Amino acid sequence: MTGYILVLNGPNLNMLGTRQPEVYGHETLADVVALCEKTAAAHGRTVRAEQSNHEGQIIDWIHEARGNASGIVINPGGLTHTSVALRDALVIPEVPVIEVHISNVHAREEFRHHSFVSPIASGVIAGLGIAGYGFAVERLIALS
Repeated sequence: MTGYILVLNGPNLNMLGTRQPEVYGHETLADVVALCEKTAAAHGRTVRAEQSNHEGQIIDWIHEARGNASGIVINPGGLTHTSVALRDALVIPEVPVIEVHISNVHAREEFRHHSFVSPIASGVIAGLGIAGYGFAVERLIALS
């Protein structure tokens, strides 16, 4: 499959580099996007990168991916643990989904241990910093 790879970032990820750098590091969302673009380009592929603090906007982008994207990399942020609507939307494009978390959510607060996204994801990457996004793009390319 040759569609773009959709890279989605949820609430508060626009604050990467300034929000809790001891947890999330000093890299910015622009660094995440650049890593994804570079990784995809090395394989002749493209990414569409989006971030929103609004659940409905993220769901709209997922709907737009149907028939256009070959896979989705998503860091849902706090929506990971709360949004059935996001989980339901992620099956609509019928493409592989890789869930990414910069921090190791399983070593953090108990409420972060549950994900509505993980059960429908092709893979989950957590705790590897922004490098996890690059690994996710690589995996989606391998799957398509």
